[in-house]
Amino acid sequence: MTGAVAVSTAVAAPAVADSPGNSGTSGATAFQRALPTLSSIKKRARLVDYEVVELAVLLRAGVITAVQLTQAYLDRIDRLNGPFETYGDNGGYNAFVRLDRDGALAAAAAADARFARARHSGEDLPPLLGIPFGIKDSVAVKGLEAKDGSHAFDGNTALRDATVVHRLREAGAVILGHTVCSAFSGSITGTFAGNAWNPKYVPGGSSQGSGVAPIARLAAACIGEETGGSIMMPSAANGASGIKPSLGTNSVAGLMPLSPGYDVLGPIARSVRDASLIMSVIHGPDPANDPLTLSAPDPFPAMPLTASKGHRPLAGLTIGIPLSDWMRTSKGMQTGTKPQDLYDADHAAAFERLKSQLTALGATVKEFPGLDVTVAANDPYFSSTDVLATVDGSSVSPSSAVLSPNRYEIRYWDAVKDFAATRPADQAAALLAQYGRKGPNDTTSSFDSAIRFGGAIPASVRVEGEKRRRTLQANYQAALDAAGVDFMLVLSLGAQIGLRAGGGFPVYRAYYQLPNALTWPMVSFPIGYDTTVGLPIAAQFWGPRFSEPLIVQAAIDYQEHYPEYHNAAPADPDFSAATPKVAPRMLVVEPATPPELSNDPLVAEEALR
Repeated sequence: MTGAVAVSTAVAAPAVADSPGNSGTSGATAFQRALPTLSSIKKRARLVDYEVVELAVLLRAGVITAVQLTQAYLDRIDRLNGPFETYGDNGGYNAFVRLDRDGALAAAAAADARFARARHSGEDLPPLLGIPFGIKDSVAVKGLEAKDGSHAFDGNTALRDATVVHRLREAGAVILGHTVCSAFSGSITGTFAGNAWNPKYVPGGSSQGSGVAPIARLAAACIGEETGGSIMMPSAANGASGIKPSLGTNSVAGLMPLSPGYDVLGPIARSVRDASLIMSVIHGPDPANDPLTLSAPDPFPAMPLTASKGHRPLAGLTIGIPLSDWMRTSKGMQTGTKPQDLYDADHAAAFERLKSQLTALGATVKEFPGLDVTVAANDPYFSSTDVLATVDGSSVSPSSAVLSPNRYEIRYWDAVKDFAATRPADQAAALLAQYGRKGPNDTTSSFDSAIRFGGAIPASVRVEGEKRRRTLQANYQAALDAAGVDFMLVLSLGAQIGLRAGGGFPVYRAYYQLPNALTWPMVSFPIGYDTTVGLPIAAQFWGPRFSEPLIVQAAIDYQEHYPEYHNAAPADPDFSAATPKVAPRMLVVEPATPPELSNDPLVAEEALR
């Protein structure tokens, strides 16, 4: 309660200047100009309820301190998270799998010292100074182990920060620790963490903890990683505001990769405005460590930090609802049925309300065919049944022709093999089971078999796979152009999500992997809550590659006019009687992930075929 008292007392203090940056500089930065004024910030119930942009103002004004803020989050983690280093139900939220408590408090103290100096020196301050973050368990944080959701990676200590983490620190962020993720980043449903609104329900994966922590008020914001749904699904399941960037927008150097050429890192926060601010900090070229970032526009168009003016900010935009974005139910993929015809009553009502809200904001919202990727002529790549070659006894699909050589080139299997050789037998066996291959001509599974397969795919086959990928991208863009659509509106989840005990996603987008195959960005944001359990209902904007500023601005404008959804906060659960169902440091994995729910594109796409 001390946080709430301090804020409510200080916000009203008349002695604090009502200027965005309050640093005394004559030339305000774009960020400072975008900050709200102190007097415009509405009083919130708790310190941890303020958005990142609001916290930046409160910290600069001296209303709160970074140590106070960091301690408020640490106190909640201590009370609600449950035991650390647990890949399973730990009896709490289990959003954080490990903390760097001393490092976080030291960084917060250093931020406070810098704030104090700036009030006298007038120096510019970095935008995220003093803001506490969580980082997905697959991303390197110097000095911490990164385990990608499994104790099979015990001992995998980072020698330096991932590029995204380094950029967060350069922007002043306080790194709290690692957030839990699905085992080997392999599931879009997840069971290790508890949903922020009701821990009995799935949190979405694989960036489970990064989806839960901002909404459960265990961190101000988090970094997630997506290969196929891993940012969008936990954002949707927890009612967070997340951005899955285009391939190449943000560096993935320092990530434990799943599929290079698909993997992306992006922010998950409570508001799209906050997520956009984080994007503005972490994006940009990283030529020495991630050459894919050289494909992005440089300079990248500015990420929006404020809502557009006027009552009809979306005027001139055409938002398309793709009718061939087929949903999957317990009966399989429902081709030929409109996605919205499969939504449950609450999701259907929220979707219709959203369409009306977007129309009221000036947008033209219309249905259009989209691109039906079940038609072979439309999609020669993603779900194609074509075999481009046979290598070491195994068929090479178009997507495997791209991803397997990508994995080979970064020593994907070699690195795990080398690490496994240094680990105890149980870890080595778990790593072999996950990353090894047993080809048609092999008697046992081995890392060498996987390396042999990836390295033997001919260059001509790889070129054909890449050509087909570009064809798919061009075909999808042509579908938007033919309909005059700027970007798309979809629901990744079409019905109330299930319980952690085997519930999963009853209705979800069958092609949740497609945006990553296309390299296109998405933004997820809450649009309501169901009437039975009170779980979030979320929508996603999905646009062409590098259209982040466009789709993010539209989402910011929506939240400016309809703030009730992203400002809602769950009640704190009572974990006092809960007991962990899995012992810490037990070498476990999640229940076997059905292929159609896998984040691995080669697994999920095979299920589609």
